Amino acid sequence: MIFLRVSVCMTERERKAKVIVNFSLSFSYYYFMEKISRLYFASSSDHKKTEMQRLVKSGIEIIIPRQIGYDFNPDENGQSFIENALIKAKALYSVVKEPVLADDSGLVVDALGGRPGIHTARYGCEGGIKLTSRQQYTMLLDEMKGHEDRSARFVSACVLMLGEERIYIVQETVEGSIALEPDGENGFGYDPVFLIAEAGKTAARLSDSEKDHYSHRGRAMRKINQLLSQGENSDEKK
Repeated sequence: MIFLRVSVCMTERERKAKVIVNFSLSFSYYYFMEKISRLYFASSSDHKKTEMQRLVKSGIEIIIPRQIGYDFNPDENGQSFIENALIKAKALYSVVKEPVLADDSGLVVDALGGRPGIHTARYGCEGGIKLTSRQQYTMLLDEMKGHEDRSARFVSACVLMLGEERIYIVQETVEGSIALEPDGENGFGYDPVFLIAEAGKTAARLSDSEKDHYSHRGRAMRKINQLLSQGENSDEKK
């Protein structure tokens, strides 16, 4: 007997969504997942790889495409974080045919109508221009001048792809605001200008363990790890 399970939890607007979408095929009345020792991570960022290795369940190695000599640069033409994460996951899975983890994340600023959003990594890079992270967050601060509402959030959509019909999706957020000026030296990207509400300081002032606790990606990966652990427990019961 083949059992198709679909579970969706979503708030009214995607920018505040904490989404778990699970598309899986399983046999009998529980889902079987083989024990995973490595995940191919659909990213070319060394910073993200280092962070993801800290976040993923103990005993799993994170491998990025460059490590296997593959130039990974899919066309991220989706209209949401989830769509782009799926594009990346499917593109890498088609090459490695092994379990894949993908993440698409970005900064959503209310006063800017949700920008930079899914274009966060390419913010200010029109016409082939490549900006540094410092240049990008400086541009953001300039654009925020005169705005009283500085509320913002980081969004992370994580996809765990175990097969063409075995896909888990988790989307999480961390709420905060845009600082008046950069503060802190840790992290990467927009971390120096993103004030995390719960922490009371910018992401760039957090230690790695603090960032993993508060961050959008940390929250999403804790749910991915639950899925991985649940699968192993189901395997042990067989």
